Amino acid sequence: MSATPINPVEVDVRRAGAGGASDRPAPLDLDADLERVRKLAKLLDAQFSFAGIRFGWDGIIGLVPVIGDMATALVGVYPIHIARKHRFSKMLQWRMAGNLLIDWGVGGIPLLGDAFDVAFKANLKNLALLERAAAKRRARL
Repeated sequence: MSATPINPVEVDVRRAGAGGASDRPAPLDLDADLERVRKLAKLLDAQFSFAGIRFGWDGIIGLVPVIGDMATALVGVYPIHIARKHRFSKMLQWRMAGNLLIDWGVGGIPLLGDAFDVAFKANLKNLALLERAAAKRRARL
């Protein structure tokens, strides 16, 4: 019985997936993810305008007691997932989670919370944080 030699290309592929530098998501991945976060933030916080006030589905769905705010908070976790996927700092992720928790907590107060949802725009704030972190990363490369 003779052992089959290992192809050097196969060895490199196995090492790349073992947590090395090539395991980091590509910049193009980041651009595509940022575009999805932009669309989501606009949808949730600035899709519509009435009397000069921009608002989105977060303010509308939030009118449904308990379930509405919970649903928009769950959807709002997506940008935090993107920050984690691209290995942005824990501090950034905590700031984003804080914005979301404030939006969810105050948004749970009937009527006042709905007005707060429209004004606070946690998803646009999280988008801005994520874009700023991405710009800093690009500047370092």
